[in-house]
Amino acid sequence: MIADLADALAPAGLIALGSFRLTADEAETFGTGGNRGAVLVGNAGPAMWDAFSGDGGEGGAADPLDAWTRARIAPVAESLGLVAIHPFDGPPWPPFGQWAARTGRLYDSPLGMKIHGEFGVWVAFRAVLAGPDDLADALPPGGPSPCVGCARPCLAACPVGAFDGGTYDVAACRRQVAGAGKLCRETGCLSRHACPVNPAGAWSAAQAAFHMRSFLDG
Repeated sequence: MIADLADALAPAGLIALGSFRLTADEAETFGTGGNRGAVLVGNAGPAMWDAFSGDGGEGGAADPLDAWTRARIAPVAESLGLVAIHPFDGPPWPPFGQWAARTGRLYDSPLGMKIHGEFGVWVAFRAVLAGPDDLADALPPGGPSPCVGCARPCLAACPVGAFDGGTYDVAACRRQVAGAGKLCRETGCLSRHACPVNPAGAWSAAQAAFHMRSFLDG
């Protein structure tokens, strides 16, 4: 099934980031019909942004990327007999951070967001697709976290030290992005850019600016 899922997600620029097993309580809470196999779906690289922009991008809905994600994921889930769960479904809010960790392919980073061995912190979660129990073993765990042994230049790159206290200072970050932080606002988080795991063309300036506008509006 994982190959069929990858093929179905590809036109939307989405990929399967990892697989894991839901707990019985999670399966009940999020209405999977008792199925506990799950695949974490997200985006890394420019393909999702290209598909989103090609479909009309920011026009229309109040939360256009969320609406687009739901519209693109729904037929994939239906065609494969899976149940879609999105980060914006709630309350109760799905624990996407915990689920990402359980794939064994995404790790905690000094920035508080998850990091991927290939895509670094330029990765985002769009859905979990739940289905048969054996789906939990569809994708093997990855290697060690890329943060092990890293000098962590991401922390020093933030102009307001928003990550220095061990927790993310959202208010300081928002003030910087809204005010003097033109580079952050137009090209994306400088700490993300400083991560050594930084694939070329991971996110375009247009995509980064879109997310920064959403951050300021949030």
